This record gives sequence, structure tokens and C-alpha cells, in this order.
Amino acid sequence: MTGSGPRVAFFGSPAFALPVLDAIREHFEVVLVVAQPDKPVGRGLKLTPPPVAARAAELGLPLAQPKKLRGNAAFEATLRESGADVAVTCAYGKILPLSVLEVPRYGFLNTHTSLLPAYRGSAPIQWALVNGEAVTGTTIMQTDEGMDTGPVLLQEALPVAPEWTSLELADALSAQAARLIVQALSNLDGLSPTPQDETLATHAPMLVKEDGFVRWTDTAAQIVNRYRGVAAWPQTTAFLGGARLKLGGLSVTAGSGQPGEVLGVTEGGLSVATQEGAVLIRTVQPEARKAQPAHTWAQGAGVTRGTRLDVWEPAQS
Repeated sequence: MTGSGPRVAFFGSPAFALPVLDAIREHFEVVLVVAQPDKPVGRGLKLTPPPVAARAAELGLPLAQPKKLRGNAAFEATLRESGADVAVTCAYGKILPLSVLEVPRYGFLNTHTSLLPAYRGSAPIQWALVNGEAVTGTTIMQTDEGMDTGPVLLQEALPVAPEWTSLELADALSAQAARLIVQALSNLDGLSPTPQDETLATHAPMLVKEDGFVRWTDTAAQIVNRYRGVAAWPQTTAFLGGARLKLGGLSVTAGSGQPGEVLGVTEGGLSVATQEGAVLIRTVQPEARKAQPAHTWAQGAGVTRGTRLDVWEPAQS
């Protein structure tokens, strides 16, 4: 369904952006969808469109998937000819050059999943959880040439449930972003841009595999928060004798000992000491095998009370 209001070009790629696209389409005319190019997926490396591109094709919406934006006169012409009054970005994944930003009359609005200027960058959801934030939120901002540096148009906080991982938090923020972007697009002329306070800016860089490695010299709460933040990717990894183990179902529990020391093995899980407190691990997945209950793995691996998991620490930069 479409309604009156601005004509919108939508820039997005992953599944996270789908509720935002759907909400915009319910209220406004979407004249162009822009997504990342198709990428090889799976063992067969079959070229697969990103979820937003697939949804656009399903809905019969005009679709563009440029490999690059900077210096791409053909794409700029496509955007101009679409007649878009405003463009919206949601997890699109490319930096927008000024020549593209200037095409729509109202410029570009970005849905960013943090309370800017906190957590600028590509992984705000993950780092908010790793850092144990109790509140995050969504910002609708006017995009400029910087990395999430444009003025704030709308902002709304979201309490973070203590049991949420990045998967549940992403769902909640996607729904919040969908609601707020409709609110912003419904009042383009009435929005008041507020510059961000640069002195309060923090950053949320893209995750790397090592971000999922357990640091037993952290506190139990820090380890569980990291587990929550990396749940989607790269997930939580520990080591025993150099072998990698994917861990699941982590929670804080009572206990003390040397960091990485197994304090107990029960049907409820594997209790491991940290720098402060202990964590309970419910599932373990050894390399090239399926995940299994932690006590089942421990029995097969000969892991008992007193066994010490490898203590990994990041290299000093």
C-alpha cells in the first residue's frame, strides 16, 4: 500500500532492514531500492541476492545494485530519474559520496541503532551489549559525508533486557527504526536537526573473529556480555589445548578459582572460573562437530574439576 507524502529511495541490504522497508512501503511510494550486489553463498558459492534485493524483486520495486557509488554517473542518473524526494539508508553497508547525497531534495536519512553520538560505526548493537549497556536506542539522522556524524532528527531510547543477545536486540531495534522512520518521513519539513556533541562520540568498529574469543581474565559479567554481543557472529570461542570450542548458553554463576579453571561438571552445565566469579556453559561445539550438552562433551573429552581451559588474551597494540 502507498499513501501521500514524499517519494522514497531505500538503501539497505540485510534482513535487519526488511521491517524498515516494509514500513516505509506501507505509508509512502518507494520509487527505488538500492542494495549491495549479489554475493557467493554456501559451499556451492551460488550467487545470492541480499535480503533487501530479494524483497524488492518479490514486490516488483525498481532495484539497483551498484558495485560502487563514488564516480558512478550512471547510478546517480538512476537515482535522479527515480524522482525520489528523500532517500533512507538502513544497514546499506557503503559510504555515500557527496554527489549522491545531494541528489534527493531532502537528502538522506539514516536509521542508526544507537543513541548517537554513542557507538558510531558498523556494529553498534554488538558493542552496546559487549559493554553491558542497559539502554540503547535508535537515531534518525541526516546523513553527511562522515561516519554517522550528521545532525540528529529523531531519537528514542530502548531498554536492553538482560537476557537479550545481539539477535533479540536487533529485532527490537529494527521494529523501533521502522516506526521512527515513518514518523520522520511524515514530518520532513518539521524536523529540527540537532548537531551531535563530538566530545561524547564513541565508536563501534566492525567485529573480527578474535572479538568472540573468551578472555577468562575478564569478570564473569564481562564474559557473558561479550557472549551476548557476538551471538550472531563470530560467536563465543574458547580453547583447550589449542583446540577451538564454540560455547553456548553462558550465564553468570557462583564460584571462584584460577581464570579458566573448571569448577564443576553437572547436567546443568560446565562451571568455569573467571577473574571474578564464574560462568556456566550449557553447550560446547568442538571443531567439525555438532553442539552438545556441556557435560556430555566434558565426559568425552576427559574434562573434570581442575581442568584449565587455555587463557587467551588479545595482543597489546
